[in-house]
Amino acid sequence: MRRLLLFTSALLLTATLHAQKQWTVADIFGKGISTGHAPGEMTWAPDASRAIFMADNGDLMEMQAATGKISKLLDHEKLAPIMKAQLSEQDRDHRARYGAPDYIWSPDSKDLLFDTNGTLWAYDLKSGTGTEVGHTGQGSGDDPKFSPSGEYISYLHDHNLYVSRPSAPPIALTNTHEPTLLNGEVDWVYLEELDVRSNYFWSPDSKQIAYLQMNEAAVPQYPITDWIPTHAGVDEQRYPQPGDANPGVRIGVVNINGGKTTWLKIPMEEGSDYIPRFGWINPHVVWAEVLTRDHKHLNLYFADTRTGDTRLVLAQNDDKFFDEAYDINFYAPGEFLITSWRDGHTHIFRYSYNAANPLDGPAQPVKQLEDGDYEVSSIKSIDLNSHTVYYLSNEGDARQQQIWAVKLDGTGKQRISKSEGFHDPNFAEGTAVYVDKYSSQATPPALDFCHAGGFCQTIWQGQLPKDYEILHPEMLELKAADGKTTLYASLLLPKNATTPASVPLINNPYGGPHAQTVRDSWGGSSFFFDQLLAQRGFAVLHVDNRGMGTRGRDFEQAAYHNFGPVQLSDQLAAIDQVLEKYPQLDKNRLGWWGWSWGGTFTLNALSHSDRFRAGVSVAPVTDFRNYDSIYTERYLGLPTENADAYRAASVQETAKNLKGRLLLVHGTGDDNVHFENSIQYIQKLIDANIAYDFQPYPRKTHSIAGPVAHTNLFDRILWHFETYLKPEGAAR
Repeated sequence: MRRLLLFTSALLLTATLHAQKQWTVADIFGKGISTGHAPGEMTWAPDASRAIFMADNGDLMEMQAATGKISKLLDHEKLAPIMKAQLSEQDRDHRARYGAPDYIWSPDSKDLLFDTNGTLWAYDLKSGTGTEVGHTGQGSGDDPKFSPSGEYISYLHDHNLYVSRPSAPPIALTNTHEPTLLNGEVDWVYLEELDVRSNYFWSPDSKQIAYLQMNEAAVPQYPITDWIPTHAGVDEQRYPQPGDANPGVRIGVVNINGGKTTWLKIPMEEGSDYIPRFGWINPHVVWAEVLTRDHKHLNLYFADTRTGDTRLVLAQNDDKFFDEAYDINFYAPGEFLITSWRDGHTHIFRYSYNAANPLDGPAQPVKQLEDGDYEVSSIKSIDLNSHTVYYLSNEGDARQQQIWAVKLDGTGKQRISKSEGFHDPNFAEGTAVYVDKYSSQATPPALDFCHAGGFCQTIWQGQLPKDYEILHPEMLELKAADGKTTLYASLLLPKNATTPASVPLINNPYGGPHAQTVRDSWGGSSFFFDQLLAQRGFAVLHVDNRGMGTRGRDFEQAAYHNFGPVQLSDQLAAIDQVLEKYPQLDKNRLGWWGWSWGGTFTLNALSHSDRFRAGVSVAPVTDFRNYDSIYTERYLGLPTENADAYRAASVQETAKNLKGRLLLVHGTGDDNVHFENSIQYIQKLIDANIAYDFQPYPRKTHSIAGPVAHTNLFDRILWHFETYLKPEGAAR
């Protein structure tokens, strides 16, 4: 590792000595300046013998787990007929945003199943031949799977669940015809807000499938309009807003030969409560979580699939809301692990139950495996051979993420990762073998192949962009508006800027729940845009306020019924401290910009303070009654019960007080934060006779993705700040 640090230092010195290129928006977002093309997502074989990934040229590569040796598995020319599908804008966005895989392993680790825009191909790795095995007729939501035995392939088509068998026509296990009944399919709100990636699962003996049926008949529709064709088109999206009916959900179990579904008798309020996770314990018992609509009760049930009878085995309660830790790890018969922030920080808890008769009684607490003033972000692997749990936490520094290990009896806790920074490992399931993607603010991303016992070898190392000067931000610890809570921040200053009041300051926070922006990791293209701003003479500030994530329950629950005052007061307190410490910053030339919750935050700041000359708001929620039920009600409750909280959070209510020059940006195809948010806000500005700039992006979704759109967008952001924060004429 010391050699890597020396190597990085040498790169920094070399970059400084050579003539430096000027950063441009076109180079960053058009040509795609980067630290290099990392291997695609590593996918481990079920037998943990090897991992595969897609190379930059389209070749499918493999890495041996025993040695780390990398070689070509399939040539891109062989894969071309399979991977040639042209994806729609929405499907590209969903695959990227929700991590939809392009291929999956067969259980025996001998075949791959490719999904290319609805056509399923089974590829025999030994013979090098591919066979079309199904056509789902849809994109990333078809969710194909092998059965545990490897004998069958299941998938979704036209809202129904199908099973395909070799040399036989597929069988429809469900046969509903209402477009609002989704059998095993994940709807938008579960996908986005509960992090659900699949709504059906095979039984361990490959004889049954448990699936979630979602009834969206009562869920209101939102029209997403495409104005590009001569005859405009409309996509009607089922989207529950606060107080609306949620999808009605229930779990059914069906035999793979078809027939009648057995519905599990899980207690919940129809059309309100959620089932964020479920799965199998054994061939006759399913487990399911029920989250109540108010997000204050999370109940675990076991259900007998032969009778449908259920038993409450674990009830968890919170006075305000649960965070998004819904995952349960059933790692052995009679044992499972959960993560919970019940003691103020998220930690790992071990439970037991009667494996011979799971419905016999409630689950029993066995052990809290670790504790302290830090957050466990996820459990990555449970190695039963060594009785070891591998997990991620920010113990030691809330801005970092490290790999840790602890025994199932709570002993032997130790940090596994060696380098400082942010680690995001991909473990072979149930083993101590992993590929570690890591970086720091000063070190570009790298990939190491590791065994937790101590062996690691670098298989890819990102490089600093050639001939561009990199300025590193100063990491700051500031005080919140309460005068006692520590806030983490970063400040990037222009080079050699020391003249008092000579540097305009742009504040760029996110501000919303369950997020962290100030961390010790490489920042990608947004980091490069900050470099461009610094090169143009701007300072850039990022601050993580109370109400955001990774700092414990109380820190995040500051957002409870509070989507504005506490967050803005922290940001203003942080700005004041930075202005006092750095006299070269000009307090009279302040800007603010943000995306999504950060876009809302921009509008909040410009309407509750007169200190900001210019702001850019991208894809903002302007009234949280426009946003979805799951996310919004977690923090603000129901509009009928907490009308004051909704009014306080609505920037439409205070649009008439907007100060500074605003650039408002939105994609017309945004299925997350709907276009109506910006249109409604514009109407409020018109009513108040307030000037504004508006930049819509036709067909673009929430990410406004693509090199052309991104180049145009960030050119526009740059122009806005140069025009309104620089001395007159400086941008011309």
